[in-house]
Parts: sequence; structure tokens; C-alpha cells
Amino acid sequence: MLLAGLFSCDDYLDTTPTDRISDLVIWENEKNVQLYVNGFYPYIDRYGQFGGAQFNGSLTEGLTDTFKYGSYVPGSKAGDANRYVFTPEVIGPTSNLLDVWSETYERIRRVNEFLVGLEQYSVFDEETNDLYRGQARFFRAFLYFQLAKRHDGVILYTDMNLQKDKPLSTAAETWDLIADDLDFAASVLPEAGAWPASETGRVTKGAAWALKSRAMLYAERWQEAKDAADEVINSPHYALTDNYEDSWKGGNSESILEYNYLLNDPNHSFDKDYATYGEIENQGGSGTPTQEMVESYENKSGMTVNWAPWHGNTSVVPPYEDLDPRFHATIIYPGSEWQGKTMTNSVEGENGRYMAYREQTYAQGRTTTGYYLKKLRDPENTDLITIPSTQAWVEIRLAEVYLNRAEANYRLGKSDDAMADINAVRSRPGIAMPAKTGLTGANLFEAIRKERKVELAYEGHLYWDMRRWKLAHTAYQNYRVHGFRVTGIPGALNFEYVDADLEDRIFLQRTYILPIPYNELANNSAIEQYDPWK
Repeated sequence: MLLAGLFSCDDYLDTTPTDRISDLVIWENEKNVQLYVNGFYPYIDRYGQFGGAQFNGSLTEGLTDTFKYGSYVPGSKAGDANRYVFTPEVIGPTSNLLDVWSETYERIRRVNEFLVGLEQYSVFDEETNDLYRGQARFFRAFLYFQLAKRHDGVILYTDMNLQKDKPLSTAAETWDLIADDLDFAASVLPEAGAWPASETGRVTKGAAWALKSRAMLYAERWQEAKDAADEVINSPHYALTDNYEDSWKGGNSESILEYNYLLNDPNHSFDKDYATYGEIENQGGSGTPTQEMVESYENKSGMTVNWAPWHGNTSVVPPYEDLDPRFHATIIYPGSEWQGKTMTNSVEGENGRYMAYREQTYAQGRTTTGYYLKKLRDPENTDLITIPSTQAWVEIRLAEVYLNRAEANYRLGKSDDAMADINAVRSRPGIAMPAKTGLTGANLFEAIRKERKVELAYEGHLYWDMRRWKLAHTAYQNYRVHGFRVTGIPGALNFEYVDADLEDRIFLQRTYILPIPYNELANNSAIEQYDPWK
């Protein structure tokens, strides 16, 4: 996304006092308007895996069975991730690290400010105005989606009438606005590749339809989700990548919405945060994949692996080499290659090192599960001290849209179509996993869930999927995650199955709807707290 070079943060317009936004000076030439709209694009980063809004700078996968953070210190990113799974009662109107309420409404205000100014002061032709309206309304939908997936109905603003006391809208009204904004955006934005070369990276018709396919699953509007996915999948502008590892790297046929970074600014620190032991002194290993995630992968024959022989203490090497190719692209495991090194991830290892959870205050490059995260990392960056991370964040890619449609088809009773969508993802050349056949009902839904968990691993979906499916309070109740304590030397390793949590994780059912922040309640007399939080 070349647009990354046009701005460094989402505070661009703060250089102009907001009470002068209606000043005609900003509308005198199109360059000003372009710069205004450019200020919306960092929002893609702000809610992505490389930004800070997923969970206080950590991955929400740390709130599932797939990822274990290595610190127990409250106030640290890794420590807070553990605090929230062990003691979720800390979530409340005054303390909620999943909260994005105030900053999201400030961003919505900026978008609305632009739309109002465009209507009042634009001197451009209607086609040009629509290109700007389409981008702005796409981002308004994107922002309201961030609120809607966390809450129930929220306060809806579509203009600059920012009344102090305004009631909550219903959930249906919130999803209506999101759908309407995305429908409009899709009707006026160009197809992928149709923007001028100098504008590469702006949102497109496909991005609007793809986001709608995601949002309508949350809204449980299955036909709308399917129809939106159809628009993307039937487009000639997107294709699944043959190489799974290319699919999240941006700038390829599968990427639909992405945000790119620069060496100077903007950039991020993902590689430092999740580095293996020895890559950078006293850093890395912030969180690591769990044995539960490893066991989610089928073998290459499409069968579930029996891991019982490794739920103890053994020198038999686990069946890593026979697992789904996506496992090898996602997880650094004992015996795998990373940056030219054979990793052991063992107690005294130099190429990856194990430590028991709570053995040290911070992980500092060590793993508490015997694994490290490979997916989303940059294998070419071997100088983490001086070179920041610049790999792109792909917010939406085609494989997700196929799986969105698979779920919508399942809900609509179209089992064969749902399996076809799953198999389109599984059968691409770089993966070539056996097709799913003959599945219906609960078995088909389970296959869809598993495919999303594996295909979209660590891309920020699983935690929110489990919430919208209303499965988190059973699947994530009184459980612990596990790993391997690895000892020995390459060629003679021992694998001890260990508890990586030391206490039970809990999911509180009332957190399916996150609370309205106290400050909003104190300043808005027209709203009441959601029922679970009264």
C-alpha cells in the first residue's frame, strides 16, 4: 500500500483546529481533500495484529487455547493477557483492555466531519465526490464494525450533530448502518487495479464487499454475507495464492485490504515481540503457540492425529513432518528451520530456549510451550536491533471470504456449497489437503470452525469467532493450555508434556457484550449500561 508514505499517523488533521474544518481553505484544491482522506487509512493498522487495539498491543489469540503469553506481571502486555484469562472479572466499565470506545468514536467524528464538509463545500464533480464519499463511508463502516463486534447496539452518529445526550441504537440499527455504508462504498469505489498507479492502496469495491461478508456473519444475516462474498469470489481481480506463506504478505492476488509500513515511519515491532531466543538480547518470546493449536492440524491425509502417546514423557519425535503444510508455515517447532538454524526450543537450547511459565518474570526470548510463532514474522529481518518490522498487515484476504461464504452457505442449508468453499481453500496447490465430503449439520459446522482456526491462525479472528458463535463460555471454561518441555540435543530430544498455565482459564458469559465505559455513562444521561453489566 503506497499510501503508507503519505502520512505517519491518524492525527493528520489535528494540525488544523476542528472548529475551522468548515473553512473553505481545505476545499480549495483536491490535494487537501486527498490528504484528509489519507488520514483514515491508518485505522486499518490501529485494529490489526501489528497495531494496538486488538488487546492492549497483544494478540487476542492469547485469550484462546491457541497462544500462551510468557509473563505474569500485571501492567505488561503479556502479563495482562494472562490476567484476563485467569481473572476475567477484572473486565468492567472502568477497566477493560478490549475497550476501543473513545478512540473509535473520535475517529468516527473525523469521518463524519469530512462527509459533512464534502457536502457543504466541495467544488468537485459528482463522480469525484463519490470517490471520496465511498472511501469515507467504508471507513465509517469499518469503525462501527469494531464497536459492534465488541458491544451490542451502540450510539450512531452520521453527521456533526454531536448531541451530548444520545441513546443507544439497537444492534439491528447498528448493522443496518454498517451494511448501508458498505453497499454505498461498493457502488462507487473502483475495482481492484482501477485506481491510478499513484493511488495504489486505496480501498476498492472488493474491499467493501469483503468487509460486508465478514460483518454480516456477526449480524447473522446469512444471505447478505453470502451475496457479498459472491461479489468478491466471482471477481476476476482476486485469486488464492498457491503458496500459503505468501497469502498474508501483501501485494498479491489474495490480498483485498492491507496496510503497508516503511522503514522510517510507520513501522511496527512484531518481530521483536515474538522473536526466538538469541535473535535479540532480552527480548522476544512474548507469546508462543500452544500444543492445543498444534493438535488442531490434521495430517496430510486429512485425518485427526492421535496425540495421546505424547501426553506424557517420551523421546519419540512428534509427527510434525506429517502435518498439514499450513502447520509448517505457522509454527516454529523443535527440529524445524528458522533463519538458517535448526531450532531445538529446549531447556538449554541456543536456537530457541524453553522456560516454565512463572520461572522468570518475562520471557525474554524463551518459550513456555516449546514452540514459537512463525506466521506473520519476517524471516529476512535478522537485525532486530536496528531494523524495525515493515511487513504488511493484510486485514482481509480471499481465503477468509471463501470461509465466510462457507459459513453463510451452511446457515442457509447449502451443505454442498459450504463444502465446496472449504475445499477451495484446502485444495490450492501449496496445501493440497484432501477434500471434505459428505458433511452435514453439526459435523459440517465443526469442519468450518476447524478450517477457520487453521487457515486464519493468528490473524485476529478466532477469539471474535468464538464470541459470535457463543461457544467461548463452554470451550474456554476451566481449561489450561499445554506445551512441551524439550530437553536433550538435536537428534536426541526428549518431549515432556507440560501444563503451561498452572491455573484454570475462565470465560465469563456476560463478556460476550463488553460494557459501556464509565466515562460515557457519566457524560451521557440518555443511555443505560447493557443488561449484563447493570
